[in-house]
Amino acid sequence: MPAHKIIIPCCLFLFISACHEKKEATPNVMPSPRTIVSIGLASDTIQISEEISLHATASYLLQSDVKANATGYITGTKIKLGDKVNRGAALFSLQTKEARALGNTINKLDASFRFNGNSSVQSPSSGYVIMVNHQTGDYVQDGEVLATVNDASSFGFVMDVPFEYLNLLKNEKSILLSLPDGTHTTGIIAKVMPSADAISQTVKVLVKVANRNIPENLVATVTFVKNKMYGLSVPKAAVVSDETQSSFWVMKLINDSTAVHTGFEKGLENNKWVQVISGNIKTGDRVIVSGNFGLADTSLVTIQNTGP
Repeated sequence: MPAHKIIIPCCLFLFISACHEKKEATPNVMPSPRTIVSIGLASDTIQISEEISLHATASYLLQSDVKANATGYITGTKIKLGDKVNRGAALFSLQTKEARALGNTINKLDASFRFNGNSSVQSPSSGYVIMVNHQTGDYVQDGEVLATVNDASSFGFVMDVPFEYLNLLKNEKSILLSLPDGTHTTGIIAKVMPSADAISQTVKVLVKVANRNIPENLVATVTFVKNKMYGLSVPKAAVVSDETQSSFWVMKLINDSTAVHTGFEKGLENNKWVQVISGNIKTGDRVIVSGNFGLADTSLVTIQNTGP
C-alpha cells in the first residue's frame, strides 16, 4: 500500500482526537453566587439617647389597724375585705359585756336612761380594707385588732435606684411609668430614703402618682435619659459583632455589587441606631441591614431594597 494512503488516515485520526480533548478541557464557567441584601444609610442627623430602665412596685407604705375601743361583743360589721373606706367611717359596733348583762335591766327600771353600752369603732385613715379579723358575734378585748386598712395617702411606686443614677433621676420634673397593660401614668419624686442597701448600693425612692385604682404590688417600668448625643450613626440591624461583643463591623457597599468588611468603634445605641465613634464610615455610606450575617469580606451581593 502506498505510504501516502497510510499517512492521511493517521493525520485525520489525530486531528479528531485533539479536537475532542480540547473540547473536554474547557469546562463551563458558572457565575459566582450573589447574596440578596437590603441596605440602609449612615446618617449624622440622628439623636441617640442612652436610657436607663428600672422597675418600680406599687406599694402602700403605711397601714392602719382598726382596734376595739372596749372589751365586749361585736354587734355589727359594716365592712368586708377590699372595701374602700374613708377616715372616720364607722366600721364596727361594740357592746360591752356589762352593758349586755345590765342594759335591759336598767332600761326596765328607767327608760329615760336609754342605756345600751354600744360604741362605734371608726376607721383611722382613708384606704382599702386589706384584712378583717373578726365578725359579728365575736368577743374581743380592748385594743384588739379588728381589721387593717392601708393608708391611701401613702400610696406610690417604690424603686431601688443605683446611687450613681440618683442625681439624674432627681433632675426629672416628672417620672413616666409604663404599666403592664401598655398604659402610662406620671408621678413625681416624693421621697428619697436616707440610706443605701449595703450590698446592692441602691437607694429606695418613692414616686407619688394619682391613684387610679392601681393594685398593690403591680410592677411598672420607669425610664429616664442618662445621656443624649448627635453624631454619625448606622442602623442597628447593620451592626455585626464577634462572640465576645468586643469587635463590631458593618458590610459596606463600595459599588452596586460588592460589600466589604468595615470595622468601627461603637458608642451609644438605642433600639434603631448605633453611634459610630471612629471607623471608615461616612454620612451616606450604604450598609447592609438584611442578609449581612455570615458574609465574607468582599462579597458579591444583589440589592433588593433600601432601608432607613
